[in-house]
Amino acid sequence: MSRLVVAAAALVLGASVALAQAGAPVPHGPPPGPPPPYQLRPAYPAGDRLKAGGDGRVLFEAHCGYCHLAGGMGTNLVTKQQMMMGRSPDQGLLANRTDLTADYVKAVVRNGKGAMPVQTRVDITDTELDAVAKYLGKAG
Repeated sequence: MSRLVVAAAALVLGASVALAQAGAPVPHGPPPGPPPPYQLRPAYPAGDRLKAGGDGRVLFEAHCGYCHLAGGMGTNLVTKQQMMMGRSPDQGLLANRTDLTADYVKAVVRNGKGAMPVQTRVDITDTELDAVAKYLGKAG
């Protein structure tokens, strides 16, 4: 029995070596495709990060998009919370919310909340955060 196992292993190894030497590609799973949409973020805007007047939507997508765009962990958690409060699932996307204030957004970003870690002034500057808070803070 052990001779049979050794012979089978040698046959598989030999075939693999022969394929590699022949230059034939060895399949390693599905071909790579584009990343999921929530991983596609815009490039950070060029220029001075301390200068006021940045585009809040672009800055939100660039700084917060991994977690807070469609499919992100933050969106999934917020959606669950919103549904538990009887609200529609679309309220899980922060850009859809109308009940957030700019001050609340700033407080959560700087202090963290639940699974969201604290974001320092190196992660997102005060002027960038002002633009993001203005974009999300539709409640005043």
